Amino acid sequence: MNRRVLVTGATSGLGKELAVQLARRGWKVALTGRRQAQLDEAAAAVKAAGGTALALLGTTSDAAVVKDHYARIRKEWGGLDWAILNAGVGGRMDAKAFEAKSVVDTFEINVFGVAYWMEAVLPDMVAAGSGTVAAVSSLAGYRGFPATGPYSASKAAVSTLLESARVDLLGTGVRVVTLCPGFVKSELTDRNDAKQMPFLLETEDGVRRIIEGVEAGRRVVHFPWQLSLFVIYVLHNLPGWFYDRISARLRRSKRPPAQQP
Repeated sequence: MNRRVLVTGATSGLGKELAVQLARRGWKVALTGRRQAQLDEAAAAVKAAGGTALALLGTTSDAAVVKDHYARIRKEWGGLDWAILNAGVGGRMDAKAFEAKSVVDTFEINVFGVAYWMEAVLPDMVAAGSGTVAAVSSLAGYRGFPATGPYSASKAAVSTLLESARVDLLGTGVRVVTLCPGFVKSELTDRNDAKQMPFLLETEDGVRRIIEGVEAGRRVVHFPWQLSLFVIYVLHNLPGWFYDRISARLRRSKRPPAQQP
């Protein structure tokens, strides 16, 4: 029996490659995106990989759109086995020119988009006693990186939201997985200086690690291990005064930090 998966933000980068690799593994793939031409290309790539594609045009930041998309999935396939909530945006903001709109816009996609899909899919998964929700957070959520306040904050929110849901859902048969990749080639990282992206991975490699991590039953999927160890066990645990000093030095270098994955 074909397993059923949703991949949001599937028109490029990690999302598109996730859809294709899962199709090769025999999954039926529902994929969402905001750009019709790119969504059609992604759906064609899924079919070329031997999969079944259900293309859903629209943004994850609109609760009504998400509700409609899931209704279509239920009508076509009866529900989902996995939901991979990948849609997200990046962006920079220097607090000396603070814009609340930048925070709101980032949270609408990165946080509320995840929440709307969780609201849609979890009741059926809980009722079925099985299912997996995996959402893309980031290593950037472990600290407030310079000039990336909205992005780092949004990813911290996603990680905490998923952790709480994971605890609440223990014993239901539903798994919640937090995905924290390092730098993986995508439209976001294409805007960065390669020298500022240590251990940059090819898209195919990053996606393979995500799928294998979810299949292995891991609660949190971090990679690559070198960058993960540094961020989680070193940078995250630095005293505030020392972290501030390092960040200040980075800012004085006048080199904007690379957009975190």
